[in-house]
Amino acid sequence: MTSPYRVCFVCTGNICRSPIAESVFRARLTEAGLDGLVEADSAGTDGWHEGDSADPRAVAVLDAHGYDSDHTARRFHASWFPRLDLVIALDEGHLRELRRLAPTPADAAKVHLLRSYDHSLALSPDVPDEPSGGLGVPDPYYGGNADFEECLEMAEAASEGLLATVRNAIGKAA
Repeated sequence: MTSPYRVCFVCTGNICRSPIAESVFRARLTEAGLDGLVEADSAGTDGWHEGDSADPRAVAVLDAHGYDSDHTARRFHASWFPRLDLVIALDEGHLRELRRLAPTPADAAKVHLLRSYDHSLALSPDVPDEPSGGLGVPDPYYGGNADFEECLEMAEAASEGLLATVRNAIGKAA
């Protein structure tokens, strides 16, 4: 059996943005019938919240929109790169940190910003991960419910483009 295509979403503490993005993308995989061929998970660049559940506000937003909210935070490790096909950074700081951690140039090339898959945004054709207005998903941690809703909306907007990229990579017709 062929190993599944693996995608890991990464934010800072793995309790807000990356669990939201992971949950949205898992739902898209299930809808597309790809949940057996593609695995999605998430992690944080820091280990402050390892073992914790997602932030209660993230859980509330996911639950309100019908997404799975079961999650346990963990820290990203550079040793994971060889088994991952895509590493999805939630903001520019994560992008830089993950590319710095990558053991090889090929591993660094696996790291992309989530919103670079949002086809409604105007991206620079020369540098697809560096948009004219910034592609980072703002950290909702110090905000309120509206900030968590915005994070969810950004994850949803990018998920179809990401799904198309993954479908193409595994050779499955849209």
